Amino acid sequence: MFKVGIPFAISLCMKTTLPHKSPKASDITLLKDRQLSVHETDGSPVEMTCGLASLAGAVSQRACVFCGSRVVLYPVADAVHIVHGPIGCAAYTWDIRGSLSSGPELHRLSFSTDLRERDVIYGGEKKLTAALLELIKEHKPNAAFIYSTCIVGIIGDDMEAVCRKVAAETGIPVLPVHSEGFKGSKKDGYSAACNALMRLVGTGDTSNIPLLSINILGDFNLAGEIWMIKEYYQRMGIEVIATVTGDGRVADIQRCHGASLNVVQCSGSMIHLAKAMEEKYGTPFLRVSYFGIEDMSRALYDVAEHFEDPELTNRAATLIKEEVSVVMPRLRELREKLKGKRAAVYTGGAFKAFSLVRSLRLLGMRTAIAGSQTGNKDDYKELAEICDPGTVLLDDTNPLELAKYIQEKNVDLFIGGVKERPIAYKLGVAFCDHNHERKIALAGFEGLLNFAEEVHASVNSPIWNLVPRRRNQEDAI
Repeated sequence: MFKVGIPFAISLCMKTTLPHKSPKASDITLLKDRQLSVHETDGSPVEMTCGLASLAGAVSQRACVFCGSRVVLYPVADAVHIVHGPIGCAAYTWDIRGSLSSGPELHRLSFSTDLRERDVIYGGEKKLTAALLELIKEHKPNAAFIYSTCIVGIIGDDMEAVCRKVAAETGIPVLPVHSEGFKGSKKDGYSAACNALMRLVGTGDTSNIPLLSINILGDFNLAGEIWMIKEYYQRMGIEVIATVTGDGRVADIQRCHGASLNVVQCSGSMIHLAKAMEEKYGTPFLRVSYFGIEDMSRALYDVAEHFEDPELTNRAATLIKEEVSVVMPRLRELREKLKGKRAAVYTGGAFKAFSLVRSLRLLGMRTAIAGSQTGNKDDYKELAEICDPGTVLLDDTNPLELAKYIQEKNVDLFIGGVKERPIAYKLGVAFCDHNHERKIALAGFEGLLNFAEEVHASVNSPIWNLVPRRRNQEDAI
């Protein structure tokens, strides 16, 4: 089967070049409808067009609605997750994430109803019901999440009715996740996941929950990061009621409305749940980031200040001093080896981009390109303020634009996810995985040191001595 690769996609939108040579940055032009979603910081007001559906033909770095919902709900470890759709959609259920569990591993199993042509014609409700009853009997989960894919939206299966029937028969929550791909983007999948979670929230017992209690929202326990963050808060004297959804448990989510505060790490994926809980249960929320010394420290201080307890603030200060004293000597050494290097950053949520820009500055590096899939206008204004002049800001970008600006800015490092990795390597640029496929903890104080070590190993690898420099080279890819 013929597949469209990155070089071919670039060639569709470039000026004429010799057929045997890859395009230079100057050969690549932006699609007309994308020009307002790109901004180069120069002190002028940032007026970027964002929050739109991906432009047809642009080969966006976004994923589908089902993908977005699966990212959020997958780490609930004691639930069964079933993809209602063709088997191809279940490829995303393979164990590609670093979400760890301290107990059950049910979330690591992949289940699909494997809809075929006959099911498309006659409907897949009976098949889904049979699959649910069999899996619940076999694995005895505490809940079941059922993901509807594009084909289910087309044929019109009544998932709500199936879930009600199976829930009544089995006695566990059976939750439909309406993640058909007609809503626009991965971001809509986040909303679908939060809507499913809200069906669980408020159904558990909240007795014996102390006043100094929080929920951690939007951390997915990649490489065990949620355990590090929980330990910080516990050392301060704060009880964590639920982690939504890293190392998550159904019973904790059911009673999490009894916590005094929601602390939201990944605002793109979890802000919908935080706002829904505030509206229904009066639970306030804070937006934080756990990446980098500055943002990790701010996250601890902000929670302490919310409870207006001077003792909490003192304990937070002591904790931060202890942790920073451990990692700072090595960070100073790495800074000397990384000073002056240039990086490109492309993340799912803009909040993560803020933290990466600050962390790179701590390491003596400059951010030449920064972008996200789900940022809004306020996010890009803030991003422009913390970036150096000349930084290119990108919203919902594509391989064409990334290739163009990586060459123009002559970056040494590209920080992104699995879809960005091939672009970096084709351009002869070091790459750092900061997405959900990674296996190294990058959050918290210890995580920043891990990040710095990985950046150093990637940027200063001797392999780049064998690659032609990217600037003024026709053979850049």
